[in-house]
Amino acid sequence: MRFGLLGPPVLFDDAGEGDREDGRAGDQGGGREDGRAGGWGHARAIASPKSRVLLAALLLDAGRGVSVESLKDALWGGEPPVSAQASLHNHITRLRRLLDDPGRLRTVPLGYVLRIDEGELDVHAFDAHVTEARAAHTGRDWRRVVRECAGALALWRGAPLAGLPPEVGGYAFAQRLCEARLLLLEWRYDAELALGGPRLHELVPELAALTGEYPLREVYHRQLMLALHRTGRQAEALAVHRELRTRLVGRLGIEPGPGVREAHVEVLRGAAGERDSKGSRDSRDSNGSGGPGEPGRPNPSPAQLPPPPTHFIGRTAVRDTLYRTLTAPDPYPTAVISGMAGVGKSALALHVAHQLAERFPDGQLHLHLHGATPGMTPLTPAQAVATLLRDLGTEPCRIPEEPEVAAALLRSLLAPTRTLLVLDDAASAAQVRPLLPGGAGCGVIVTSRSPLTALDGAARFPLAPLSDDESAQLLRGASGRDGLDGTDAARLLVELTGRLPLALRVVAARLAARRALTPDALAGQLAAADVRLHHLEYDDLSVRRSLAVAHDALAASEREADRDAARTLCRIGALDLPTYGAPLLARLAGTGEHRTEAALDRLLDVALLEETTYGRYAPHDLVRDFARERAGEQDTAGIAETALHWYAAVAERVLAAIVEPGPDRDDRRRPTPSQPGGHTAHVDTVVPFAGAEEAFAWGDRELENVVALVVRYADDPSEQRAGLVSTLARLIFPYAHRRGRVVEMEVLGQAGLRVARRLGDAAAEAYALVDLAGLHFLTGRQNDALALNDSALAIWRRLDHLSWIRRCLNNRGLLLDGLGRRTEAGEALERSLECARRLDDPYGEAVTHSHLGNLVEHTDPRAAIERHRRSLALGDEIGAVIVRHSAHCNIGYAHLRLGQPAAALPHFEESLRILGGHGDWHGESQTRLGLVRALRLLGRDGRAARECAELLGLAEARADRYTGALARHQHGLLLRERGHIGEARAEWGSALAALEGTDERAVVRELRELLARPV
Repeated sequence: MRFGLLGPPVLFDDAGEGDREDGRAGDQGGGREDGRAGGWGHARAIASPKSRVLLAALLLDAGRGVSVESLKDALWGGEPPVSAQASLHNHITRLRRLLDDPGRLRTVPLGYVLRIDEGELDVHAFDAHVTEARAAHTGRDWRRVVRECAGALALWRGAPLAGLPPEVGGYAFAQRLCEARLLLLEWRYDAELALGGPRLHELVPELAALTGEYPLREVYHRQLMLALHRTGRQAEALAVHRELRTRLVGRLGIEPGPGVREAHVEVLRGAAGERDSKGSRDSRDSNGSGGPGEPGRPNPSPAQLPPPPTHFIGRTAVRDTLYRTLTAPDPYPTAVISGMAGVGKSALALHVAHQLAERFPDGQLHLHLHGATPGMTPLTPAQAVATLLRDLGTEPCRIPEEPEVAAALLRSLLAPTRTLLVLDDAASAAQVRPLLPGGAGCGVIVTSRSPLTALDGAARFPLAPLSDDESAQLLRGASGRDGLDGTDAARLLVELTGRLPLALRVVAARLAARRALTPDALAGQLAAADVRLHHLEYDDLSVRRSLAVAHDALAASEREADRDAARTLCRIGALDLPTYGAPLLARLAGTGEHRTEAALDRLLDVALLEETTYGRYAPHDLVRDFARERAGEQDTAGIAETALHWYAAVAERVLAAIVEPGPDRDDRRRPTPSQPGGHTAHVDTVVPFAGAEEAFAWGDRELENVVALVVRYADDPSEQRAGLVSTLARLIFPYAHRRGRVVEMEVLGQAGLRVARRLGDAAAEAYALVDLAGLHFLTGRQNDALALNDSALAIWRRLDHLSWIRRCLNNRGLLLDGLGRRTEAGEALERSLECARRLDDPYGEAVTHSHLGNLVEHTDPRAAIERHRRSLALGDEIGAVIVRHSAHCNIGYAHLRLGQPAAALPHFEESLRILGGHGDWHGESQTRLGLVRALRLLGRDGRAARECAELLGLAEARADRYTGALARHQHGLLLRERGHIGEARAEWGSALAALEGTDERAVVRELRELLARPV
C-alpha cells in the first residue's frame, strides 16, 4: 500500500503490471483522471472527512509520534467535544481497517505513529524526482529533465492537503510542494524548448494557461514568447512581451528581467534558426531577476558571511546535529538556534555556516534582523525582504512595494538555487516567515532568543550555557592567559559568569587588555552581586545592555502581557528566590494565574527565564542580577511579606492534607502569640489540596523557596515578618519531617527556635524544640533528641498543654528505649497513655501502645505482637494510616526477633502498601530495612539487593546519612553472602564512618566486629 498527499489524502492499492512507471504528463502537472498516479496503482478515496484529516495529520509526521492533543486539534480545532477521546479512538480504529496492515498505525505513550516505509509516500517520490530534475537541468541533460519532470508531475493530483481544514497545519509543507511543481514545469518547458520538435506546438496552449494563472511569473512569459516565435507566430510573441511589460511597469514599477529581454531580442531578430540552448539559461536568469550590470551578465554569487568566531569552543553535539540537518537529502528544514542573550547563538550559526558554504554554491546571505540589538529597532519584514532582494542583485527601483509581492519575488529568485541564508537575531516568527525560500535546495539558519515555535517545520536547537571545562577553555583561549588552567581563580570566574559565553568574553577581554589585572582580583570584583554587571562590560560588549533590550521592549510594549512580563521580572528580582511558580507570582502581582502565566510565557519567549521543570521558572544567575537591579526602589519588604503570608497560608493547607484529623493537626494549626493577625484570612484565599499526594507535590516544589525565605527573614527586625517566619516554620515542618528532608529540617528548626526566643513566644519555642528533637531522632542522635524533647516538655508543662505533654512523654519513652533505659521508658509511656485516655485521644493511645510494644519486644516478642495488634485495631477503627502501617512494621520486626522471617515479610509488605503516598520517611525507611533483612534471611538475595539499592537511593536523595548507613550495613551482608568480601567491607566501612557520633550502638558494634574479622 502507498499513500498520497499530492492532492486530497488517498490510499493507493499496489500498481498492476500494466501500469506505467515513467508515464509522461501531457497536462500542466495534474495526475491521471483514472485514479492512477504515475504507476502508483488505483487511488482509493477516503469517504469520511474525519478519516482524511486523521490520515493527513499522521502522514505529515510519518514515522514520528503525533500526540493525542495534536490530533484532537486537527480534528476539532480549538474546541474538541467532551467525547473527543472516545471519538478519536473510533476514528483510529476505522483508519486501521483501511490499511493493508493495521500494525502500521501504532499506539505510543503520548499518541500514535504511522509507519511509512521508503517509497510509500508520493511526496517522497515527488521530491526524489525534483532532485534528479534539478541536477539534470543544471547539467543540461534535457531528455533526463523531461523524464524526471514528467515522473514528478504524474504524481500530482491537485493542491497538497486539498479539502482539509486549516487546523491540520502543513501550510509551509503545501507551499513548498506547490512551488516545486511550478519549478518542474519551468524546467520541463526549458528542456522541451531546447529539444524542439513537434511538441513545440503543444507547448503554446499550456504556457498560455500558465501565464494567465501566474501573470507576474516572467519565466512562463519568456517560454511562451519563445514557443510562439519558434512555431512561426512572431506577432503573438511580441504581444505577449508587450502585455507583460505593461503589467510590470504599471503595477510594480519595474521592467522585465534579462531573461524576458533576451527572448524579446530573439523574437525581434527572427533568430529562431540560430538559437542554441537559450531556453535552458542559468537558473538565476530564468527567474527574470535583474543584475547590477549589463543585461545577461551573471551576478556574482553573494558571499556575505562574517568571519567565523576565532575562539569557538564546545557545542560538539548540537553542532554536529545542525550540520547533519542542513546536509541531509533535500528539502532542508529551517534551523532555529535559540537561547538567552550572550549564549553563543550567532557564533554557532557562523561556525556551521562556514563549514556548509561549499555545499551552497549559489551563495551565502547574511542578514542581521536586529531583534534584540541594543539601540536598534528590529527590521520590519518588508525591510528584510527588500534587503535580501538588493543583495541578490535586484535594483531598488524594481523591488515591489507590496510586501506580499516582494516576498514572492524573493522566493522566485531563490527557488532554483542552492543558497544558504543566515538570519541573525530574529525577533519573531512573523519577521522570519516572508524571508523563507520556497525551493527545496536552500538552507536557512535563524538565530533568536525565542525558539520561534510558530515557524512550521523548523528544526530547533536550543542552547544552554557552556560546561565548566568549555568555559575555562574559552576563557584561556580568548584572554591569552595560559596560566589560568586548573586554578581556583579560573573556576571562580567561570562560576561568577554563569558559564555564559558573552560574559566569559568580557572577562577574557579585560584580562587581555590589562596584564596587571590578576584573575583573583577580577574574581573579587565579580563576587559582589550588586555590581557584577558593572564589571561585565567592555568596549561594545555588555551583558547588561544585551539583557536590557528584551526587558525594555517588554516594558514599552502596548500588549498587556508584555508589560506584565516586565513587572514580573522586577518582582522576581525583588524577592530573589531559587525558583518560581505562577501561583506565587500571581499573588505578588495581585492578578489571576492565567494573566501571570501569559507574562511568564513572554519571559520564556525572550529568554529572560528558563522553565526548569513544567510550571517552574528560574532566571540565569546574570539575569537574576539584572532583575535585582531593575527591582530598584520597589517595596521589597512588602513583596517579602506578601510571599511569607502566602507560603504560611499554603503550608497550613499542606498540614491539613497530610496530617490526619485529630489533636496532632489541631494543635499544630493553633496560633502562637507571635503569629501575625490576618493569617486565617490568607488561608481562606487558598484552595485546599485534593489530597496528601497533591500537598506533598507542592511541598516538593516549594520547600527550597520556603527555606530561603525563612533563613533570610528569621533575623529581620520587623516583628511582623519574624512572626510570619515562625508561623511558616511551625506549619511546614511536619511536611519536611514526613518527607525526611533532614537538611531542611535542621535549617527550619534552628531558625524557628531562634526567632521564637527573640520574640519571647514560648509556644513557638516549644514547637521548634520538639521539631529539632524529631530531626535528631531521625538521624540517630537519641541523646541530643532527648535533651531537646525534655526542654520542650518543661515548656508545655508550664503552659499546661496536656496534648503536647502527652506527645513529649511518648517521645521521651521512645528515646529512652532506644538508649537502653527501659524502666524510665516504660514510666514515660504509661504516663503518656494516661494522658491520651484523659484527652479521649485514640490516635495518641494507638501510638503509645505501639511504642510499648517495641519496649516489650526486648524481653517478650510475642507479647509485643499483641501490643502492636491492639495498636492496629485502634488504627483500623479511626482510619489512621500512619498507625496502621507502623503497627504492621513493628509486628514484622517482632517476628524477626523470633527468628521468623517468613512471617515478618508479609507485614513489611503490607506496611508499605498501606503507607502508599501518605509520606512518613522514618516509618518507610524502617519498614524497608526490615523488608531487606527478611528477604536476606529467606535467601532471596536478588530481591533483597534491589530493595536495598532502592532504600539507599531514597536516603541519598534526602541527604539522610544515618538511614543510608543502615542500608549499607545490610548491603554489605548481602555482598558477603555472594562472596564479594572486598565490596562488603567497603560498604561496612562507609556505614561505620556515617554512624560515628550517633547513638546506634548495636549496629556500630556489629560493624566493628565485621571489619575486625580477617579477610
